[in-house]
Amino acid sequence: MVEAQLAFSIRRAEKSDGPFILDCLMTAFEPYRDQYTPEAFADTVMAPETLEHRFATMIILVAEGPSREIVGTVAGRVVNKEEGHVRGMAVRPEWQGRGVAAALLGAIEAEFRAQQCSRITLDTTEPLQRAVRFYERNGYRRSGRIADFFRMLLFEYVKEF
Repeated sequence: MVEAQLAFSIRRAEKSDGPFILDCLMTAFEPYRDQYTPEAFADTVMAPETLEHRFATMIILVAEGPSREIVGTVAGRVVNKEEGHVRGMAVRPEWQGRGVAAALLGAIEAEFRAQQCSRITLDTTEPLQRAVRFYERNGYRRSGRIADFFRMLLFEYVKEF
C-alpha cells in the first residue's frame, strides 16, 4: 500500500499563528534539547516576545496542513541588498519527509529572489545533521564561517544565485 501524500500549503504567517509557530518549533526541536545548551535551545524555540520581534523584522512563512494546522515554519530577512538570511526553519516530526521543508525553503528563497538577493545564508548547529544533508541537497555549501551560539558551534551555509 502506498501512503497518500498529505496536502499542505505555504502562506505568510499572521500574528494569530504565533502560539502554533512556537508549538511547531518546540515539537521539532525537542528531540535535540539534550544536545543544545539551555540558552541555545531557548533561543531556537523562542519565547512569545522573541517571536513578536521576528514578526516585526522578518518574513515568516508557515506550512498549513489539511486541517489548517501549522506543520512547518521558516523565517528570513534581507540582510543587505545582496543577501537574505534564513532563520527558524522547523517541520513537525510527523510531517518530515513529505516535502514540507523543501516547499518552505523554496518559498523563502523566492521571497529573497524577488528582492534581488544574489545569495542566501543560514546557520545550523552540529546536532542537526539531517538538516545539514537537506540544505546541501538544496544547493547550500558550508562557508567556513563558524560562530559561537550560546557555547555551541554555529556553522554558516551559503547558496549563491
